[in-house]
Amino acid sequence: MRKSPLGQRVLTAAVLLPLALLMIFALPPAGFQSLFALVLLLGTFEYRRLAGLKGLQAGHWLVLCQLLVFAALLLDGRAWGTPAGLWLTASCAAWLLMFSRLAFFTADAAVDRGYRARSFLTALVSVSSGWYALGWLRLQPSGSWLILMLFLIVWACDTGAYFAGKTWGKKKLAPLISPGKTVVGLAGGLITAVLVGVAANQWLPLPARDPLALAALALLTAAASVGGDLLISMHKRTSGYKDSSRLLPGHGGILDRLDSVLSAAPFFALGLKTVVS
Repeated sequence: MRKSPLGQRVLTAAVLLPLALLMIFALPPAGFQSLFALVLLLGTFEYRRLAGLKGLQAGHWLVLCQLLVFAALLLDGRAWGTPAGLWLTASCAAWLLMFSRLAFFTADAAVDRGYRARSFLTALVSVSSGWYALGWLRLQPSGSWLILMLFLIVWACDTGAYFAGKTWGKKKLAPLISPGKTVVGLAGGLITAVLVGVAANQWLPLPARDPLALAALALLTAAASVGGDLLISMHKRTSGYKDSSRLLPGHGGILDRLDSVLSAAPFFALGLKTVVS
């Protein structure tokens, strides 16, 4: 008997969630960084077709460049220490630049040479920066719990946006990119993320922090997560794909599951390092 789409989603989530928690909590930092790099190499492989590079030599170069970035950072332990602030700041600046692509999206956007070049860089920078931020978080005291807090903020934003948008949403947020998202949904998601972020720091075994600073951090993190979701949606809309791949039954691909986390992680990490700590 064939499973329903909802049944597939639930079954896949039931398998993925324990595996994700094991990766975050059971592995040492270096093991987490290495295994997550392998996962994101699959995501980079998916990015080839969203960037219009599938079947082209540039698609193979994209995966190779991503592998070299991972290898270079894994082998250079100094990259995770003093330079971290610079890396995270550059990552957030790069994400803001990538978000600007959303403002220029048009209904007649085509997969041309310019799109491929911009998307090649977007793929490389987005995956690298998100991975680096998560790897840096894992190295911090209570790093596993910080990563869980990040995930809770992102999930809360997504869940709050879904229910608020479904109940009260009318005005579309980005109709050409993601017709299902609404302005009210965005507001509901941001509010839910702030509440969950502040509560999570109280519930989880983490140091006490100023609630106002945590609220600001959760708000920034959630907003960045929405931007990452929209960025992948823009690529799917332009390239004509519904999902980044069919790797995860009922959920699409790696990028479909991690797009919001990859964009949120640098802002969350930088905020912790420079403001909230």
